[in-house]
Amino acid sequence: METPELEQEKPASLPEQASDPAEPETVTEAAPETEAAADTPAEAAPEAAAETSAEDKQPEDNPHYTFKNFLCDALDVIESVTTAIFVVMLVFTYLICTAVVEGESMVPTLENGDRLMVSRITKEYETGDILILDSESAYTFDDTGKLTASAGLGKRIVKRLIAQSGQEVNIDFDEGIVYVDGKALDEPYTSTLTKRDNRAFTYPLTVPEGYVFVLGDNRHISKDSRHPEVGMIAEENIIGKVLIRIAPLYKFGRIDSTGGQQAESQRD
Repeated sequence: METPELEQEKPASLPEQASDPAEPETVTEAAPETEAAADTPAEAAPEAAAETSAEDKQPEDNPHYTFKNFLCDALDVIESVTTAIFVVMLVFTYLICTAVVEGESMVPTLENGDRLMVSRITKEYETGDILILDSESAYTFDDTGKLTASAGLGKRIVKRLIAQSGQEVNIDFDEGIVYVDGKALDEPYTSTLTKRDNRAFTYPLTVPEGYVFVLGDNRHISKDSRHPEVGMIAEENIIGKVLIRIAPLYKFGRIDSTGGQQAESQRD
């Protein structure tokens, strides 16, 4: 009777054997997942390598600002500033300059303290131009009629050009009228008539070659070519021609060489 019991126990183990074929299916399904997982790092590896390469190159593309860079930039700035200063000095040495009026000899056209812009490059002048002059030496005629130099005012002066080389100057001190080449000058810019004779010359006189005859607009007090301390001015001592008044600001503008409208407005 024991043998049948054993035969009945064998079929009972069949379900356990039937589960074995399912195991390969599980393995077969898991294999693709493993391969996909394995493929993912392989595909991401080039991207990671590219990022690493870009990070490695970044310091070379954008180098840090060093003291050497700062020094180079500073030298560039110094060079630019030096060049600008040199250009300004060149302009103010050879092209233009400024001058400040001292005294009342050019009233009403110019007043004490007026600051002027002066052209150094202008070499051709006309009657009526306002000039800045060096009065270190005064040129007058001696007893023999020779033009001789003597000590001048020793400073720069501002005066109006009346006559140039070869022109004849005559002054009627009784009437207060100035004549150039026989023609009376129209001088609306003067504050007084020309009635003061400082005995530097006898009139009429012809301006020698290379010299100019100048007068101030305030004829009653001005030391100009009528005075022995000024006399004739050598052309080489003409510093420049006044262009504009730059100060005070409310009077900023061009200086009218003929007197004209500007002088009229000042006299009013």
